[in-house]
Amino acid sequence: MGERARIEDVCKRLKDHYVFPDVAEKLTVFLRARLRDGAYAGLDDQAFAVAVTQDLQSVNGDKHLRLRHHVDPLPEVDGESFDPERYRREAELNGHGIASARRLAGNVGYLETKLLYGPDIAGEALAAAMTLLATTDALIVDVRENRGGDPMAVALLISYLVDEPTHFNSIYLRDGDVTNQFWTLPYVPGRKFGADKPVWVLTGPTTFSGAEDLSYSLQQLGRAKTVGAVTGGGANPRRQYKVDTHLDVTVPGGRAVNPVTGTNWEGVGVQPDIAVDVEAAFDTAYALALEHVLTLGDSGVRRQVADEARLTLAGLG
Repeated sequence: MGERARIEDVCKRLKDHYVFPDVAEKLTVFLRARLRDGAYAGLDDQAFAVAVTQDLQSVNGDKHLRLRHHVDPLPEVDGESFDPERYRREAELNGHGIASARRLAGNVGYLETKLLYGPDIAGEALAAAMTLLATTDALIVDVRENRGGDPMAVALLISYLVDEPTHFNSIYLRDGDVTNQFWTLPYVPGRKFGADKPVWVLTGPTTFSGAEDLSYSLQQLGRAKTVGAVTGGGANPRRQYKVDTHLDVTVPGGRAVNPVTGTNWEGVGVQPDIAVDVEAAFDTAYALALEHVLTLGDSGVRRQVADEARLTLAGLG
């Protein structure tokens, strides 16, 4: 397929699905002008994807608008370039997106996720991780390298951190002109961490999309403090459409609407409550968590935990 046919396919997807029709029209005009100017002539698939992505993001900076190059040929399911079985296998090989779930010295829980796979794929793993951390005195959720995922995984994780059904996000969809509300779940497997113990979320510029949803929602609910740097700024959920054998285009068909703020983090990112260098975010949050642990007492069964907390806190200083 030549570059003209590819650009026309991208333009059709924009006009049919992009959540901002006025921007879609501007992008269509711009991409066709670039095509006429020869901007895409002679490029291999990878270079073509890079050039078109730069142009797609040039109007409003939407980082979810991308033309992607894939080494392996793409399947096609109902016009989309999504293979659910491949995605499931990928999740299994990536620990269902969980890089670490452990008790730190001083009885502080630590959960690091790299991708938020949906509960249908990663529910058991997420439940196991949260059950393991349920009896810790404070929790650090590390999404500094999390590039996003399924909003239902966000719903599942937040459900472990609240006691009552909670509306934490809504997503407006252009297709159907509908707004879907996202609430925490009435039941989760295992044991909850609960609503009363402190939570810190570590963020950085690589934190994106669904991971930003988790960070922003917990922040706006007053359930957690974010620690680190401003996030990537991608709030518009997208779908992917096959363009050619090795190319697909991702097009946001909706936008997030937070029930507290009435807006989202698109283009601006989630602003940290405690702004520090990304590399310092863990030590900063861990010190705050240990200081909290030391307010809980140091006699009886808490003596060992308090001793751990004091020793670890001294080391962080």
